[in-house]
Amino acid sequence: MPLKTRKPITPGQRGLVLQTTDDITQRKPKKNLVRPVKKTGGRNSSGRVTVRHRGGGHKRRYRIIDFKRDNFGVPGSVETIEYDPNRSSRIALIKYQNGDWRYILAPNQLRVGDKVVSGESAEISPGNALPLANIPSGTVVHNIELTLGKGGQIVRSAGGSAQVLAKEGKYTLIRLPSGEMRNVLSACMATVGQLSAVDNKNVKLGKAGRKRHLGRRPSVRGVAMAPNAHPHGGGEGRSPIGMPGPKTPWGKPALGLRTRKKKKPSGKFIVRRRYEK
Repeated sequence: MPLKTRKPITPGQRGLVLQTTDDITQRKPKKNLVRPVKKTGGRNSSGRVTVRHRGGGHKRRYRIIDFKRDNFGVPGSVETIEYDPNRSSRIALIKYQNGDWRYILAPNQLRVGDKVVSGESAEISPGNALPLANIPSGTVVHNIELTLGKGGQIVRSAGGSAQVLAKEGKYTLIRLPSGEMRNVLSACMATVGQLSAVDNKNVKLGKAGRKRHLGRRPSVRGVAMAPNAHPHGGGEGRSPIGMPGPKTPWGKPALGLRTRKKKKPSGKFIVRRRYEK
């Protein structure tokens, strides 16, 4: 999906880099596959802000995505490729032969009219979902289950893809986009292909207002604050943070501190960490 720029007739247009929408074939979603989304403003049920810098933004409706791909053995055809405001990749509307309609994450090579199917006997082609045991080594996949029957949990964002490396016993070794190598149960499902919107990482919003449309409020740097508001604050002029390492507003170590629990049960499935060379 190529990128496009605008003539620099305003400061906001000057730095703007967007994805083209040539691949989108339908503007409005299917009515019975959308649900309302209530805005939280980053607050929990008690009204306290638990996630900062959230609020406002354009009104959205949630598209129900079939992450499980459990319509086994029933062929379906791609009716539309659509934009989804809730995720970075495109979604595809599938009409199955049994009359079922579902949204799936759209792989990069999927087009309107293509056929998709899920199950052990499915072909190795983009959009088809199979157990990892039936996918050959070297194949690029996405939307991978970690728990059997729970639905895809990892490799779901724009341009994302993991690679099947090897199989040993009841586990399959995969390389994730982060570089981590991990064992996953071979019975878990995965979808063939790389996800769409590959150039999403190169998008530049161009102006602060576009960030607000996405529901992101301004983030103030700690060094620009007063010392009573942030550990990095204070000092004469442009001062360094004045401590061995950066901290959060509440004094906890930040930026690079590893927070994963050392004895987390799923740690035994990780063969190589993403930060190991």
